[in-house]
Amino acid sequence: MDLLNFIPGYQQIIFDSGREPAFIVFLSFIVTYILTRGYTRLAKVRGWGSAHFGGVHTHHMVFGLVIAFASGGLLFGFMPEQGPLLSILACAFGSGAALVLDEFALIFHLQDVYWEKEGRKSIDAVVLGAAFCGLFLLRFSPLNINTKDSLASIAIYVTFNISCIVIAALKGKVYLAVFGVFIPSISQIGAIRLAEPGSIWARKFYTNKPKKLKKSIGRYERYERKWRQRKESAWNFIGGKTGR
Repeated sequence: MDLLNFIPGYQQIIFDSGREPAFIVFLSFIVTYILTRGYTRLAKVRGWGSAHFGGVHTHHMVFGLVIAFASGGLLFGFMPEQGPLLSILACAFGSGAALVLDEFALIFHLQDVYWEKEGRKSIDAVVLGAAFCGLFLLRFSPLNINTKDSLASIAIYVTFNISCIVIAALKGKVYLAVFGVFIPSISQIGAIRLAEPGSIWARKFYTNKPKKLKKSIGRYERYERKWRQRKESAWNFIGGKTGR
């Protein structure tokens, strides 16, 4: 559709390269999240009500699920070429995904923790979702697989990198594991680093290694002192302060 051809370089960089659908997903994701979280922050301050159907409080993730599933189904069902329909479905999918991830913590905990400390998982999910949209827009392929390599080489490469991703996740390095899906060296770093003390890896392998566990706790405490407050301030800016 070449929606934003008035922006210098948009046609050459985005439209002509076939990246407009990914750009629309990214843009609709960001805009929907800003509007949704902005409304909920205002509603919290001013005491506004929420949507109810049949006397049941309906969270916006419900609308997001319907929108994302419907747009995804239509996309696979009709496989539209680049044009108005594809742009509409891309916009709908990005908006639906934002509505769902804004309440990811509610799905994870199966209870309303939107404004609780546990609700911070929603901010983590939104940040990762936005990063994924950006990586798709930049056309980073998962694991950067070179299809010109032999099947055996690809199998070894994929097995190794998936192992690193899993180990990084088990060590509590969730961000490194997730970004490692697109940039393998990141998950490799997470796999060789010391596990966080509360992680599955630490509970499994550090229990009988008091020196390693002590080192892990010390490193985590230093991280807490240096970065936790900064992250909390950033998350407060993105999603608002916790507490009802």
